Amino acid sequence: MSAHIVLTSHPARKKSDEAHQGIEWGAATAAQRGPLVASVANPGVRNVIGTHAGAYSVYRALAVASGALQRDHKPDLTNTMPAEVIGPHPQWADPGKIVSLDPWGHLVASEFKAQLDAGLDVRPTIAITKAHINMPELLAAMASGRLQPDGDILQANGDVKVTKAAIDPVWYLPGLAERFGIKESALRRHLFEQTAGMFPELVTRPDLKVFLPPIGGMTLYFFGDVSLLGKPETKVACRVHDECNGSDVFGSDICTCRPYLAHGIEVCIEMAQQGGVGLCIYNRKEGRALGEVTKFLVYNARKRQNGGDRAETYFERTECVAGVQDMRFQQLMPDVFHWLGIKRIDRWASMSNMKHGALVEQGIEVVERVPIPDALIPADARVEMDAKKAAGYFSTYTPDASELAQPKGRGLME
Repeated sequence: MSAHIVLTSHPARKKSDEAHQGIEWGAATAAQRGPLVASVANPGVRNVIGTHAGAYSVYRALAVASGALQRDHKPDLTNTMPAEVIGPHPQWADPGKIVSLDPWGHLVASEFKAQLDAGLDVRPTIAITKAHINMPELLAAMASGRLQPDGDILQANGDVKVTKAAIDPVWYLPGLAERFGIKESALRRHLFEQTAGMFPELVTRPDLKVFLPPIGGMTLYFFGDVSLLGKPETKVACRVHDECNGSDVFGSDICTCRPYLAHGIEVCIEMAQQGGVGLCIYNRKEGRALGEVTKFLVYNARKRQNGGDRAETYFERTECVAGVQDMRFQQLMPDVFHWLGIKRIDRWASMSNMKHGALVEQGIEVVERVPIPDALIPADARVEMDAKKAAGYFSTYTPDASELAQPKGRGLME
């Protein structure tokens, strides 16, 4: 490896350097749009800021530094094609509809084969495969009679047949700025400053319009026939779930996260069994995208405050520690629905007013909003639920003033 470090903070000036291929975001075809190239081996052809799988790039650097991984390794994409076909949909050709993911990201091996054959390092940002899932809550739903095994989508042992897609974030900076109503230059500057100058191209390379941010992406779980998505007659049930490791994985009962996730999956299975499609979207946005350390600090502050944990100070305690109540920015959440061609959600398993508002703002119709059944709410999560209902979250029940003033358990900040 050469000892010379090649900086990408300024365009190549030597005539011998290859010029990067431009990107026409929102083009009608992959060929017109062009591939996204984040090559480490040949920085001269890079046309994006950042690196693929940015959240894991430091681990990749350790692998290279330790000799476990070749610096110029290019993945062999043989037989990695999607297990299901997604798109293209008309929304892909609208540059304002999708600004936080690459709609062509799962089709790299086919749509950019010529570039791959020519040696260009083009990598997928989306992968689609088949699997089965099994949760104890689904067995309980079958035992209670809420779910019935059909031998196809849902087996008697609780196995559920799914298609799943992993999506890495890809940000089109001009579209992102427009979505938030800010100047692109301001967005670039704050991204540069808040990452401690990690990506100088944000402020030195206005010609690079696409950013691969070092954050977690999302996983989609499809129930039913994926090919039906995008058709007007297809009924869709959906749960958009933002990560809560303590509840989702370890079953902590101080919030409604895992119960609502399981309930959302139940709603999705029901829709698939009725001939529609169920969709569960799992976002890596731990603690409202404030992070788990901040979340635990908030727990301590809420439990130790005068008067104990209570609904009327639920959001205030978060803001005292984090400076803001929520950083999930649901304005970007509808992008995945545009990618799937979805214009209507028939059953929306969510109480969030922010998520619902973001969908409506993007022209996606929500027919029915489905709150979590009261019987599924853990006793220690009442503070969370009462605070959310009082803040305007959708519910068929609203606590009265005396309930809001009464400390109830520990709650959570999800």
